[in-house]
Amino acid sequence: MTKTSSAASRAPLPFLGLACAVGVSTMYYNQPLLLEMGHTYGATAGRTGFVAVATQVGYAMGLLFFVPLGDLLERRALMMRMFAAVAVALVLVALAPSLSWLIAGSVLIGMFASVTHVVLPIAPDLVSDEQRGRAIGIVMTGLLLGILLARTFAGWVSNVTGWRYVFVIAAVMNAAFVPLLWRVMPKLPPKQKLRYRDAMKSLWTLYRTQPLLRESSELGALVFASFSCFWTTLAFLLYSHYGMGAGIAGTFGIVGAAGAMVAPIAGRMSDKHGSRWVVSVGMSLLAVSYLLLWGEESARISTTLHMMALVVGVVVLDMGAQMTQVANQTRIFGLDASARSRLNTVYMTVYFTGAAVGSALATLAWVHWKWNGVSVLALGLIGLAFVRHAMGDKGGNGLEHRPLTIEDELMEA
Repeated sequence: MTKTSSAASRAPLPFLGLACAVGVSTMYYNQPLLLEMGHTYGATAGRTGFVAVATQVGYAMGLLFFVPLGDLLERRALMMRMFAAVAVALVLVALAPSLSWLIAGSVLIGMFASVTHVVLPIAPDLVSDEQRGRAIGIVMTGLLLGILLARTFAGWVSNVTGWRYVFVIAAVMNAAFVPLLWRVMPKLPPKQKLRYRDAMKSLWTLYRTQPLLRESSELGALVFASFSCFWTTLAFLLYSHYGMGAGIAGTFGIVGAAGAMVAPIAGRMSDKHGSRWVVSVGMSLLAVSYLLLWGEESARISTTLHMMALVVGVVVLDMGAQMTQVANQTRIFGLDASARSRLNTVYMTVYFTGAAVGSALATLAWVHWKWNGVSVLALGLIGLAFVRHAMGDKGGNGLEHRPLTIEDELMEA
């Protein structure tokens, strides 16, 4: 292992998972609260749905402009600054006097919540290439639980105190994590000396010259767009059909957490069978989940049976999404150890752009065609992902690709 990875090994993988959970959860508090926010500002579902879109757009911006700094700066200090900044953004959202201010603050939350992907590339530095999938799976478990349990936390807290206090409490949590990072994490110096301008130039070169990176990014975007269709419109579905509020919508995060626990298993499967095989299984599960969710919602069954069917569908949905994500990141991190933050920047920028598009399209589909429209949209996105997968690289973990050196990248750029 390198000097950097030797130092980093003092920070256990589960702590990196906690850091990912704290950072990424800030993006998802708003999803079960959209109806309450709409009531506060007198806005329709179509307008408040764009709060979730704004957060994802901000996240894509943060991934593009902030995450490459993980290859250039000392990472502990960078993470501390970004956690402090996201705490400030959460306070701004809690105090937002209008929907426009809420949307603007949501963009800022998304931008600084990208600290998650400064943290994640540290994981494969701590292990050998043969254990890369396992390490990513462990840290991704924290990240995925943060995504799913954020909805539960937001739904329950809002039922007691109102939606604004969700963001106040979240701000305190993120601010408290700054000194925790200082105590637990060692200094993590950059792996190479590179100017920010040159690092940004190399992003396009990496995307253009690495076919496995392109395939993984585009697949990830389509899969996450489909995944976002469900979570963006779940609160609308539960309220319109059963009069259920944010607390019930948030509780489905606990259900999804059961599916998220497949992440470490997916990592080991990627190490054993190859990432492409795991991607195939994950996308198949996604397609099955939407067929279940669509058929169950359309069937004439009791509310109890429908809730039970939703639970099964959500577990399968999250299993499929997490398997695909872990497999994709396992193979891209095998391309170039010295450029992992930038590889992750390219992948996650495309990935969350897909999420923003999926949320926006799902909101429009709900307004015009309700759950039938959302389900058809989600299945269509999965179908496009299968087409891209069939056209892609037939290799396994990406180890067969010889990455460009930094000098080659800059010459190409």
